[in-house]
Amino acid sequence: MTILTVLAVLYTLYFAREFLLPVVIALLLSFLLSPVVRWLKRWRIPTPIGSGLVLLVILALVGAGAFGLSGSIRQWATTAPTTLSTAETKLGTIFRPLQRVSKNAEQAADAAGRAAGVNPSGPKPTQVVVRGPSLTQRVLDAAQGSLASAFEVLILLYFLLAAGDLFLAKFVKVLPKVRDKRKAVEIVRASEASISSYLLTTTLVNAVEGAVVAGMMYLWGIPSPILWGVLVFFFEFIPYLGAFAMAVLLTLVALTTFDSVGHALLVPASYLLVNVVQGNFVTPLLQGHRLSLNPVAIFIGLAFWFWIWGIPGAFIAVPLLATFKLFCDHIESLAAVGEFLGERDQA
Repeated sequence: MTILTVLAVLYTLYFAREFLLPVVIALLLSFLLSPVVRWLKRWRIPTPIGSGLVLLVILALVGAGAFGLSGSIRQWATTAPTTLSTAETKLGTIFRPLQRVSKNAEQAADAAGRAAGVNPSGPKPTQVVVRGPSLTQRVLDAAQGSLASAFEVLILLYFLLAAGDLFLAKFVKVLPKVRDKRKAVEIVRASEASISSYLLTTTLVNAVEGAVVAGMMYLWGIPSPILWGVLVFFFEFIPYLGAFAMAVLLTLVALTTFDSVGHALLVPASYLLVNVVQGNFVTPLLQGHRLSLNPVAIFIGLAFWFWIWGIPGAFIAVPLLATFKLFCDHIESLAAVGEFLGERDQA
């Protein structure tokens, strides 16, 4: 029964991802924004109006940022083929010895085939190529799906923020014992405070790191430094893979900007230095031991949610894992799971 239950949960998460993903994102954002709505309520602003104001401010900031970066994005999209070609040419000077070794290995394999009576250059069987949708069509379909999901997230987020403590009150009302009611309120309040603190701290740390990287790119002379700072902000929500992808992008851009390969490699090296400082000193100092996750749990959680929900799952993998750990820490029967997800105890 346990195995069948686990399989049923996995299949449900996978096949219902189009429904569950916007709901989960809206729930995480509600944890992040609920303190702001409560703060507005203290200033005698009703919860529905305060929720609308918060969403309007967020939409205005996102719209202004997208409008300000639209020129840089169009420029890089136009010059992407030239950028990749130039980067490939410069990287060829580094990997040329490996290419020679590979070419020699292919020649040796061809010679061995001829000795065995096989003609590598002989006629090859006909291959049938089935062409799928064009790249433009795929991008348009993905954009339409993303806009629909974003609209769903916004609507659901508004109702979650506007409802306030409605669901908590309903849940407490159906509990039979007064002790259970008090315990439920304590768990929900403590978990909500910890989760909102975690998400807010992570968002601020990523924003500061993005600003630092943008300043470094400006000093290095990299075009559109703000764009790279924004990308760092979003990529840092994906542990390990986000930093790797960002380092690759900065390497390609630096290779097309500078003539010297050594000079170009200093750009991603400086970013990785900032990333190491942030991951090993700044974040542990701000988050504390209680909110920290061990690297094994992070990697497994990242692989799992990427497998279930793709790239969006990779973005929310760590917040989901941290949220689950916090709930486990407040529930006695799941305390062992929360302890396993945490880092090593300090001696």
